[in-house]
Amino acid sequence: GVRGQHIMRPRKNGFTLVELIVVIMILGILATIAVPRFLETSGRALDNATRSSLAVVRNAIELYTADHNGALPGQSNDLPGDLANYLRGDFPASAAKSNDRGISYYSDDAAALSADETTNGWVYSTVTGEFIVNSGAALSSDSSVTYDQL
Repeated sequence: GVRGQHIMRPRKNGFTLVELIVVIMILGILATIAVPRFLETSGRALDNATRSSLAVVRNAIELYTADHNGALPGQSNDLPGDLANYLRGDFPASAAKSNDRGISYYSDDAAALSADETTNGWVYSTVTGEFIVNSGAALSSDSSVTYDQL
């Protein structure tokens, strides 16, 4: 025979089992790091959307009150209708309450409002003008604060 020649074996294409296991382990580690951060970010986005909606409606209530010599909107239990000229677009939905636009009205008490946990997204006092989220659940971004405290 001829010396110095090696028989060339055809190389198989593909990955070995060890390579596949290493890749799967790396993907698992990345998933355990990324998923909680993603969930935390979406929770913060929900909280920020809720804060933004509250600010928009509260500003509209103040503008309405200023334009109507101190009279608060919603006296006929139609806050969205009264504020239509003070809002861009539709009355905002409560992101913290399944995107519900409904409002629980309170006209008999000047005490501070709290969530009544009905299906409505918001709670509004026609006596004080206070407008809150109708949810006593803790914020996603800060468990020491509830939505009705925003």
